[in-house]
Amino acid sequence: MPEIRGNEPVFAKCAWRLIPFITLLYVIGFIDRSNVGFAALAMNRDLGFSPAVFGLGAGMFFLGYLTFQIPTALLLARLGARRVIFCVMLAWGLVSASNAFMRDANGFYALRFFLGVAEGGFTPSMIYYLTLWFPLSYRGRFTAIFCTAIPMAGIISGPLSGLLLGMEGIGGLHGWQWLFVIQGLPAVLLAFTVLAFLPDGPAQAKWLNEAERGTIAARLDAGAAPPERGLLRALSDPRLLLLGLSTLGSACALYGINLWLPQMIHAMGYSTRATGFVAAIPYLVSMVAMVLWAKRSDARGERIWHTALTMFLAAAALAVAAISSNHLVVLVALSLAMAGGLSGIGPFQSLLTSFSRGPATAGGLALVNTIGTLGGFFGPVIVGQLKGWTGGYGAAMAALGIAQAVSALIVLAAGRLIKQR
Repeated sequence: MPEIRGNEPVFAKCAWRLIPFITLLYVIGFIDRSNVGFAALAMNRDLGFSPAVFGLGAGMFFLGYLTFQIPTALLLARLGARRVIFCVMLAWGLVSASNAFMRDANGFYALRFFLGVAEGGFTPSMIYYLTLWFPLSYRGRFTAIFCTAIPMAGIISGPLSGLLLGMEGIGGLHGWQWLFVIQGLPAVLLAFTVLAFLPDGPAQAKWLNEAERGTIAARLDAGAAPPERGLLRALSDPRLLLLGLSTLGSACALYGINLWLPQMIHAMGYSTRATGFVAAIPYLVSMVAMVLWAKRSDARGERIWHTALTMFLAAAALAVAAISSNHLVVLVALSLAMAGGLSGIGPFQSLLTSFSRGPATAGGLALVNTIGTLGGFFGPVIVGQLKGWTGGYGAAMAALGIAQAVSALIVLAAGRLIKQR
């Protein structure tokens, strides 16, 4: 856990109590949304899915996801974290496990869509939740630690999924069916833990005393606080709309890589089990980069360039992956593209929380993530279509690189608008 200034030990106490737990929840969620990439190594063959069918099905998650981002975030701001996150996790765990029993493309599309509905809003809700506990000067690093769940999920899911696919025929089920069942159940079990472990805010935390609650409240109110704005005004903020557009291209690239990475590695000649371990490498690189880059952003109090530079890095790495035929070079490039796509999340999300307070913050975070969710739909679909047309991944990587570069330029444009205002 990053260091806390010596005169504010209460934030270290809150961080150690909350950050590991909510990060664990996100790890489980990201495994459940991305394990279809590993299941595809056998599922596509067993169910007769073409690259286009898989790409569309993988992307359907995000169409469901965007429908509930704003409602879930606003419900959490109104009703509290315990009840909302309990319902979210219970629903997504049951739907995720149900993926084991799909039979055709239509079932695949439907289950992926409803998994997105179930998980909708979890990420912006949790980032909003952090604003109830930590002042702006800490949010970059703690948001980054929370979002290390993304690479952590890849590190865990890769080797585990490779082993689970080896359970072929046990109990009359395919290995990919066991993968969905075993990886879906932890969310159901953790949902009940949320009720006991996750307070709605500092006022409900029994492990804080009155002096500590007062310190948190005073620090949250200190300094140049963002304005208290109505929800509709916050949602129409042109800065948020521009930043939302930037997440569309960035998410397009990130999820295009994430959901196709196992198949890209498998196509290099690795066995199913080895693919799981090799796929963990880009996530290991990303996890280190995320924390170090967010800490640097917090230390300098700068968010725009710390976001844009990571996108430019990802764009350059994807360009290398597009033109190289050397497998080692492609793996290194994909690792850098993944690290670039992920390491800007901490600075970026911290920037979003600086525009307003209260429910407007939750709504603004959800709006930006909703726009970005469309990138999560288009990314896998673009890769699937270009793979089907060209027979390789080069054109798809080039397209994702262009998306990242455009996103970086939009972030810089948003930065100019932020300075003007």
